[in-house]
Amino acid sequence: MGLLIAAYASLAAWLWLTLAQGMFWRTDVRLPPRSAPARWPSVAIIVPARDEAEVLPLSLPSLLAQDYPGEAGIVLVDDGSGDGTGALAARLAAEQPGLPLTVVSPGDPPPGWTGKLWAVRHGIAHVRTAHTRAHVNGHAHEPAHEPPHAPGTPEGPGPEFLLLTDADIAHEPDSLRELVAAATSADLDLVSQMARLRVVSAWERLVVPAFVYFFAQLYPFRRINRPGARTSAAAGGCVLLRTEAAVRAGIPDSIRQAVIDDVALARAVRRAGGRIWLGLAERVDSVRPYSGLGDLWRMVSRSAYAQLRHRPVLLAGTVAGLVLVYLVPPAALCAGLAAGRPAVAWAGGTAWLLMTGTYLPMLRYYRRSPLLAPLLPLTALLYLLMTVDSAVQHYRGRGAAWKGRTYARPGDV
Repeated sequence: MGLLIAAYASLAAWLWLTLAQGMFWRTDVRLPPRSAPARWPSVAIIVPARDEAEVLPLSLPSLLAQDYPGEAGIVLVDDGSGDGTGALAARLAAEQPGLPLTVVSPGDPPPGWTGKLWAVRHGIAHVRTAHTRAHVNGHAHEPAHEPPHAPGTPEGPGPEFLLLTDADIAHEPDSLRELVAAATSADLDLVSQMARLRVVSAWERLVVPAFVYFFAQLYPFRRINRPGARTSAAAGGCVLLRTEAAVRAGIPDSIRQAVIDDVALARAVRRAGGRIWLGLAERVDSVRPYSGLGDLWRMVSRSAYAQLRHRPVLLAGTVAGLVLVYLVPPAALCAGLAAGRPAVAWAGGTAWLLMTGTYLPMLRYYRRSPLLAPLLPLTALLYLLMTVDSAVQHYRGRGAAWKGRTYARPGDV
């Protein structure tokens, strides 16, 4: 009787997810209709980077090559790298004509700040105080190293938009132009695209599309994009943010402790009255390799427990939910067939079929074989184990660890 109840509960969950969760499984949410503005606003591209020498040759040239009709410049914030990231960025800019680049270094983050958000703060402060300097107005193209922004230095209005993009994200030459056109045409304060992640290795093909599928299930893009919606999220690899909205929302100071900074940023902008939009990218790609399962495991586990706000009760609920939604259907189908219980097998098989069908659009978006769709329960099991490991590492004092830094939960700061 217990297995029959679980099978039908799982089927009910999948019927609700398929029909009532904002059509999360659809992958046609792309940049909204747009046209060129009468005047192209000024933009500063801010790239926080820590030990990114491996991927920078694949990503930074794509930013330097942006075909943008208005004023634009790049600020790469070298966040205490030990692999020569800053020097490599300067060399790449010197070798390739394009947008002007400035390299700045903020120093170690103070207590209560994550490294990335401290780097973003430094980059925003720099462009707001130096908007009329050569790296923004285009009169000079030599990359420069700047000293840290002094606390208390007056900040000017700065560029009209900020493009916050990670060091492992490559953009097609028209990416910035299309983002700005979308923001100005729809009067949006935040436009974010979920970059297409790398899916080359066998583990990437198994795990990565599911990562985006699960994200969309938690934060349905269509629901996020409704004016006045309560659901808010962004994809941190590519966020175009109106400077005025950033100031109004206190970005990044108001979210300085956030490990999952993209979701926190979107929530802060929306709380301050801003209009946000999130969708899948067509011409923005992540170049970071995750060749082995260990790399992917660390990518997920470093922030999974933070997503659950470090609460054991939420962890228990998440584990139970993953088991019910993703593991019960194949178990019920197999057990029902083995025990001659057609009702159990039917409920489990139908739930598994709905799961597989809703996963197929994401696999098509990633140009992967549809044969991977029935393996989603296996991938979900891996994510369950990663989430539990994230909690274990947290209680061992190694939670939210990334590139040599470990962040305390906000209440412990």
